[in-house]
Amino acid sequence: MTTSVERHTWLEDLQALLVGCLFVALSVMLLRQANLLTGGTAGLAFIVYYLSNLPFGLVYFVINLPFYLFAWRALGWVFTLKTFTAISLLSIYTEWLPQLMQLNQLNPVFAAVAGGFLAGAGLLMLVRHRASLGGVGVLAIYLQEKYGWRAGHIQMAADVMILIGSLLLLDVRSVALSVLAAAAVNVVITVNHKPGRYVGI
Repeated sequence: MTTSVERHTWLEDLQALLVGCLFVALSVMLLRQANLLTGGTAGLAFIVYYLSNLPFGLVYFVINLPFYLFAWRALGWVFTLKTFTAISLLSIYTEWLPQLMQLNQLNPVFAAVAGGFLAGAGLLMLVRHRASLGGVGVLAIYLQEKYGWRAGHIQMAADVMILIGSLLLLDVRSVALSVLAAAAVNVVITVNHKPGRYVGI
């Protein structure tokens, strides 16, 4: 039996970008408030942010610039345009949210778990609408298609290096909680993103 695939409308894609990026921005806010970080390009942006105190949104946007070429070659111009939009939205949201809400008390363990869950939910929305937050994930997909390297292995290796590098900036407890946050992201993605369960494109 052939399964019909329902395509997303541009309005559905737009709401996914707006809401998914908002979830990830809330995650960034929690992690930043608790002095934690995560893997991927966001982890690199956190490291630069902690070292330089430059605006996180600006750092994140600039770090992602080289990866658009890989996105274009590996996944096409529609994916690249959506990804550029998502990265731009996240960069804006992360600078805008602290003006709308302040956290006076935050448990670091809660920040790690809730931040990871929020990021996972946001990323899941973006993936289901053929978008991403760029960076290492896009490079991993490009290398997989170009050379046959496993994208998951590349992503994991990059995340491990970023988290190890964070030991130069954060104490062991903060790094351990950052690993917990990354694990929470992966739990959401693993449980909810399975082939054939969701076929909208």
